[in-house]
Amino acid sequence: MSAWLGRRGLGLLRSRPLSGVVEAVGQTPLLRLEKVAREAPSVEVYAKLEFANPGGSVKDRAASRMMLRALEDGRLSSDKILIDSTSGNTGVAYSLFGAALGVRVALVMPSNVSQARKDIARAFGTEIIFSDPMEGSDGAIHLVRKIVEKDPEKYFYPDQYSNPDNPGAHYHGTGAEILDAVGDRITHFVAGIGTSGTIMGTSRRLREHDRPVRCVAVEPSDSLHGLEGLKHLPSSLVPGIHSAAGYDETMRVETEDGWEMADRLASEEALHVGHSSGANVFAAIQIAKRLHERGEGGCVVTIVCDRGDRYFAPMKWERRYVW
Repeated sequence: MSAWLGRRGLGLLRSRPLSGVVEAVGQTPLLRLEKVAREAPSVEVYAKLEFANPGGSVKDRAASRMMLRALEDGRLSSDKILIDSTSGNTGVAYSLFGAALGVRVALVMPSNVSQARKDIARAFGTEIIFSDPMEGSDGAIHLVRKIVEKDPEKYFYPDQYSNPDNPGAHYHGTGAEILDAVGDRITHFVAGIGTSGTIMGTSRRLREHDRPVRCVAVEPSDSLHGLEGLKHLPSSLVPGIHSAAGYDETMRVETEDGWEMADRLASEEALHVGHSSGANVFAAIQIAKRLHERGEGGCVVTIVCDRGDRYFAPMKWERRYVW
């Protein structure tokens, strides 16, 4: 306990005043997962806790960078409405930073995203336009493009799926922070594919490091899945920023495995996280086990995308518990 208090005290010494909420993005904690990774004791497994961003998710990084860069070069101004498609977390980030920066925001999202995300976005004054829930995130993309095409002067459309500032946020932020924290120890990086910004930008930065780092993308195992925020690329619109050459391997995770790992993270590591985060950690643990079984050490870093409280409302795939 005294050692923990000592570390906590050091953390307080690093506190800094901020001039605005946008400055609170990044520098998220890197937490070692020892309990869920106990079957691979020779391998360090770390989770980067992106729910520590002010909007509660990894999407704060891309949203803030896309908005700030657009404000700087004039593509976005107070007389335009920022509009984009989202499954939830990017929309929360746009809404938060829109309120902070004086920018009006409209979001197109499938009507079956969790109620918490709808409510959070609306709390910041955001307009929500719903797309067909059966068409998923691709349906929202199609709808937002139609809206912008009808009135292009009214809107700024950052298009998170094609905007280079999305992976750029992770190249300059997430990847650099991981190297600063674990340096030469890192051997593997694991992140899910949604827009693909996290895996593309972070992998590009890690591949510039002196030692080889194997970068692994996580996808749902099939098109009808319950891992909200992740894309099954073979059955989806492929994001413009995505390139399979940007990482070394794809791991496909079953919905049940992602949900079960999310439950384990809550009960064993006291991390209440979303199911895409469960899928990321599940994949990272599989890699750690593989290394351990070969008699190798290693250091695997993965992304915890958001908190689990955004998933309380029932969705199209829901685990049934028997007590």
